[in-house]
Amino acid sequence: MDLQLYRAHSARMYDYFLGGTTNFAPDREAAGRAMAVFPWARTAARANRAFMHRSTRLLADRGIEQFLDVGTGIPTSPNLHEVAQRVNPRARVVYADNDPIVYAHAQALLHSTPQGRTAYVQADVREPEAILRSAELRDTLDLGRPVALSLVALLHFVPGEDDAHAIVDRLKRAMPAGSALVLSHGTPDFAPAETERAAQVYQAAGTAVRMRTREEIAGFFDGWQLLDPGLVASHRWRPDDGDDRDGEDGAGPGGATDAQVSAYAAVAVKP
Repeated sequence: MDLQLYRAHSARMYDYFLGGTTNFAPDREAAGRAMAVFPWARTAARANRAFMHRSTRLLADRGIEQFLDVGTGIPTSPNLHEVAQRVNPRARVVYADNDPIVYAHAQALLHSTPQGRTAYVQADVREPEAILRSAELRDTLDLGRPVALSLVALLHFVPGEDDAHAIVDRLKRAMPAGSALVLSHGTPDFAPAETERAAQVYQAAGTAVRMRTREEIAGFFDGWQLLDPGLVASHRWRPDDGDDRDGEDGAGPGGATDAQVSAYAAVAVKP
């Protein structure tokens, strides 16, 4: 398998921002260029990861037992199944990603509780049918029962507006009533110059990026009911008790500002 270690990959850059070790010289070089123009990249990555943890706990608490995580990224504990299975040991999780090195480390994603189950699909979000028709998904999830569909920090890597909406609409149609959509997405709304320069770094490294406005991101939730507090900066979505006080100088939970996070996040339920 060609791990493509000669080129930077967004999943491995994200791993670097999170302080992980599954990244290589091209990833670190591109990440360094990104941090030179968007110095808060590590803060944004941590805020996004924390949103994934909080939203997963909430949905598991609400009784959802099945999760489909598309754009999984490098395994970084606690992974989604670890968070969900701490709440409900019976939780079942399917991960999907297109980075071959994620596949190489996928065993870390398969350490389920005895009561639950996890599976991994090597697939690209741009081919949702391949994900939905995969044997791994069909053997693990029951699409007749509610599923939490996780598209966290993913869709800004699908630059075509029609393509992005077609992908989300196809995945949403496959989910039954009571399912949830968990989504976070980079935005230029808070720091337009810095996010534009960061997007250019990714583009130069071979990964197209499109940051979207709040209005554009809201369209991905059409037809589903947003949970409180709606579509907000990712660190402001139901912050943990220890981080629920806004800081000084416009800082939000955890001391981060909206500009430093530069991402929106929300969870919606299918009626």
